[in-house]
Amino acid sequence: MTEAILVAFLIGTIAAGMPLMLAALGETIGEQSGVLNLGIEGIMLIGGYFGFVAVLMTQSFWLGLLVGTLAGVASSLIMLVLSVWLGLNQIVVGIAITLAGSGITSVLHTQNYGSTNPRLGLDTPWKIPFLSDIPVVGPSIFSQPGMFTVALLIAAAVAWWLHKTNPGLRLRAAGQKPASLDAAGGSVLRTRSLAVLAGGAFSGLGGAYLALLSTGAFTPFMTHGLGYIAIVVTMLARGRISWVVVASLVYGASVAVGTAIQLTNINLPNDVIKMLPFIIVMITLIVFARSAYIPPALAVPYTRGAR
Repeated sequence: MTEAILVAFLIGTIAAGMPLMLAALGETIGEQSGVLNLGIEGIMLIGGYFGFVAVLMTQSFWLGLLVGTLAGVASSLIMLVLSVWLGLNQIVVGIAITLAGSGITSVLHTQNYGSTNPRLGLDTPWKIPFLSDIPVVGPSIFSQPGMFTVALLIAAAVAWWLHKTNPGLRLRAAGQKPASLDAAGGSVLRTRSLAVLAGGAFSGLGGAYLALLSTGAFTPFMTHGLGYIAIVVTMLARGRISWVVVASLVYGASVAVGTAIQLTNINLPNDVIKMLPFIIVMITLIVFARSAYIPPALAVPYTRGAR
């Protein structure tokens, strides 16, 4: 393993793992409140597409990430109105959001950029003094775009907020015992509504990270099931943000292995390399499925006063 291969492996791990981590953070907030959003895949694509368009128009990666986040919030309004406010089946609504997001972004991209397939340049990295000069880990970990550092800080903030604050306690109560939250004077409807919007923001940001920083381009259906993997990560993490981060980086490493293998003399069929991350996800499910945790009120509409 040469230094170049190790650097490529670490960069690939971050590029593949961070979008998943952001989406899983949003799903963790949603599931802890009792809302299961199967529309993550579509929301990520919407966030990725509109963030990509924003960067093409303004050349600002930060503005593109912001636009992707806002697009995610706008997309999650469908789940908010139909499932949280009207009590419709969350699974059906979530699948509809994924199908709509996938189809709309595919049509828009084909119509506007299908003949040109533009690509973005590289965002200016934040080089941490001294640490960025360390061999291997310096150019790969400590010379990343600024959003990488911001994403890790966001994960730490979500972990603290979820388990150390009263709003975080109310959020978890909405997914554990919503009637108790209601009896204590809290609003289950407001708590779940804010959780859905936050989940949409994180999913949109994850999609924008994937398009703008991980790949530098948008292509139809580019998530390739990443939204569903985020749901798996969320359930296996049992509400622990540290587990979300670790699981996301493990997935990223499984993707990056394929890139590293292609730089060596090892000859493996390309299909096998593409299958590797999903094989690892399936093995993880088999091994840890019994430890997966679902909040008791997950995907159950709450009606005040109902028994």
